[in-house]
Amino acid sequence: MIKKLMLEAMAFSFIVSSCSATPSRLTTDVGSGKFNLQPEPKHFMVAKVITGAIEEYHYKKVKLNDSLSSQIFNRYLKDLDGSRSTLLASDVKDFEQYRYVIDNQLEAADLTAGYYIYNRYADRLSQRVDYALSLLNGKQNLDSTDTYELDREKEPWFASTADLNTYWSKRVRYELISQKLISKDEQKAYDIIKKRYQNLKSTLEKLKSEDVFETYMNAFSSTVEPHTVYLSPKNSADFKIDMSRALEGIGATLRSEDGYTKIVQLTKAGPAEKSKQVQPNDRIIAVAQGKDGEFEDVVGWRIDDVVGKIRGPKGTVVRLQIIPSGADVNSTPKTVVLVRDKVVLSDQQAQSEVKQVNFNGKVYKIGVISVPAFYIDWDAMRKKDPNYTSTTRDVKNALIKFKAQGVDGVVMDLRNNGGGSLKEAIELSGLFIKTGPVVQVREAGGSVTVNEDNDPDITYSGPLTVLVNRFSASASEIFAAAMQDYQRGLVIGEQTYGKGTVQTAAAINELINKQDNLGQLNLTVAKFYRISGGSTQHKGVIPDISFPSMFPADKFGESSEPTALPWDQINPAQYSPVGKLVNLKPSLSTDHVKRMEGSPEYKYLLEDIKEFEQNESRKTVVLNIDELKKEREAKEDEDLVRFNARRKALGEKPVAKGTSLTPLNNDFVKDESLQITAELINKTMPNTIVEKVPNKF
Repeated sequence: MIKKLMLEAMAFSFIVSSCSATPSRLTTDVGSGKFNLQPEPKHFMVAKVITGAIEEYHYKKVKLNDSLSSQIFNRYLKDLDGSRSTLLASDVKDFEQYRYVIDNQLEAADLTAGYYIYNRYADRLSQRVDYALSLLNGKQNLDSTDTYELDREKEPWFASTADLNTYWSKRVRYELISQKLISKDEQKAYDIIKKRYQNLKSTLEKLKSEDVFETYMNAFSSTVEPHTVYLSPKNSADFKIDMSRALEGIGATLRSEDGYTKIVQLTKAGPAEKSKQVQPNDRIIAVAQGKDGEFEDVVGWRIDDVVGKIRGPKGTVVRLQIIPSGADVNSTPKTVVLVRDKVVLSDQQAQSEVKQVNFNGKVYKIGVISVPAFYIDWDAMRKKDPNYTSTTRDVKNALIKFKAQGVDGVVMDLRNNGGGSLKEAIELSGLFIKTGPVVQVREAGGSVTVNEDNDPDITYSGPLTVLVNRFSASASEIFAAAMQDYQRGLVIGEQTYGKGTVQTAAAINELINKQDNLGQLNLTVAKFYRISGGSTQHKGVIPDISFPSMFPADKFGESSEPTALPWDQINPAQYSPVGKLVNLKPSLSTDHVKRMEGSPEYKYLLEDIKEFEQNESRKTVVLNIDELKKEREAKEDEDLVRFNARRKALGEKPVAKGTSLTPLNNDFVKDESLQITAELINKTMPNTIVEKVPNKF
């Protein structure tokens, strides 16, 4: 088992002693405009703890210096004004005085830079909101030939207020056009966009010192590494609620980005994931209650206010208007109807089924086990409940049933499985091998622990494939990598997420013996490595037989994070492959490619990927409502034709124009994985993949 980093009082003695000292100077000169938010006394102490913990215990061996200071400076500006549409070039020039002193200030628990920059940003944003509202009090030209920049991340900062006004005039017109195309009514569009800016104004007026502190600390922590995160007292409490799943919702992790609420991750077996209509990076623009409640625009809202609208009693309906990830800027928002539910352990348990698969004139029975998470009921286990639930136990029971049903092969479906218990990843691997190492863990000090399966029993010894996608992460990658390294199972699907780091959660107040909730620090302290020596970090697991992905690695996954820990390798563990699947890969891959060449669904996937890339590369839009309306209608007609062609291929009736295009009930990736598994069976039977060992059930 992984060694936990013990943040004991002795280890933190230097932090505690430092925290008891008075900062070199109190931060008071941080704002001279409308906003003059000041650090609270506790923030100096918490900043010192965070800085000390990251310097002393982070896996990366962090050194606070001018280079890191400059990176924190850049990250903070990006977090605040990533579109470079609020601050002026003169503001940024003024901020340059802090570029190379943030490191020194953090060491001294001096928060001047963070609050000074944030207050100026809030001032500028308040000015922009007031300007937008003034424009909305008059009539705007929605039939011009002007173009609006959709992505300004790499553009220069605006030199003057006049330049900002020109940009924001276009922004407001773009929002009006988009909303009018949705609501079909110009006055309603004006009312909604005006309300949007009034909400943003209200949000700004409610800013608290804690908002500034959390944003600044996370600019620091994310510059070090993306999974090291500071949670404010409120967000720490919300995190604990989420982990215990004490509230009902849609089963999604959300964050605020450029005024939009973006979906970061879906909870397996949650309402959003089950709907098949919601994906990571989708943006929620409006929320409605019940089946016929009016949509409430939530652009510009605080993230906790949006969450408050989405959460509600179990069994009630919430409707979302969503701009799908990768959709063209002119696409019609999608309405998704969800029934709130509490995601409980039973919803996330492994599910199994047996499929009859025809391959080369022979019919094979293939068992499919879908594993949504690596779970274990710790409370029941500690109480010595003989029937406690875990991934390994549920999968083992499914494999026993498969044996009774005479299955010829097994598919382990780990798609969208974001991980979970390391213990379960190791024990699950043990169902398919005798004994041996499963994963290596390297801690910050360099010590390496080899985590092994010590149970000699093999529950299943026949042909095995493991199905993964971009959102298979952490424990999923450990299992898939182990099966691949042992040549025990063939990995099929997309390159996985690449989350190969280990975090420990530390309550700040416990570290310094305080009773008040001071928030929480999630600190990266170790890294996973395959038994072959390479890490799963950054690179993930590369399938033996690959499918193209709708979600490119540079936008979805660990490699999309500029400060993610790199891939590297250590010495391999002592192990011996139990199969020779490497010899079968060339022929299996060749036959897979041939099948895909004749697959209409594969063709549609490639078209979707191409469209996603085109939409992502679009940088401008013409501010002409008639032109954009024609473009949108043409796209809707094209989507309908293709949707009905797919329905026809599945033997379903076409739908009429204006009908919601709900997801089709087919899974061609899973179907192809069954074909690959059948071919694997065909090439290996009657021989088993590994030596059979008597089972003990």
